[in-house]
Amino acid sequence: MPTGVALRDVREQLFAAAERILVRDGPSALTTRAVTAEAGCANGVLHRHFADFDAFLAEFVLARVGQMDAQTAALRDSAGTGDVAENLTTALTALFGSVAVAIVALVTFRDELRARLRKDWPAGVPVLTEAAIMIASYLTAERALGRLAPDAQVDMLAPMLIGTAHLLFADRKGPPPDPTTVHKAVTAVLAGALPRPRP
Repeated sequence: MPTGVALRDVREQLFAAAERILVRDGPSALTTRAVTAEAGCANGVLHRHFADFDAFLAEFVLARVGQMDAQTAALRDSAGTGDVAENLTTALTALFGSVAVAIVALVTFRDELRARLRKDWPAGVPVLTEAAIMIASYLTAERALGRLAPDAQVDMLAPMLIGTAHLLFADRKGPPPDPTTVHKAVTAVLAGALPRPRP
């Protein structure tokens, strides 16, 4: 393996390599050697930038969670427009069609990684927790606009929607669910939270 490869943004190139391996081969395939080979650099490059491999993985997970900010903003901005179930279907499909499902598997696969993440993320699995916050924020905005029932329990609906979507997308090897299936599941979860028609 060449040792003189110039990497302009070493950390991001290593993160991108880890993401490709994780999505393609699963968490058990992630090793220092696999990541550096995928990134096209020497093994020592990773250890020059991170204390150890679990430190690298922790920063990788937190960096990918940070990328959810744009999705959060887009979903929040959609409040009051279109159809609530359709907006959620689009957001959940984008979220779980990305690396999110693979990151959940990675965090549950590695005990040391979970322990490290607890320092920055004291509760829950980072991707799922952040997604639940994103959905709850959107639902709160829709409730304030009268597009959900005034008594809609957004803090309960959000994890229900995340859990439902995660189950639909959890099979990495099979094809992803089609949008109709996701929309049907979202509609079922929201059924009791939609405004009641006036008599």
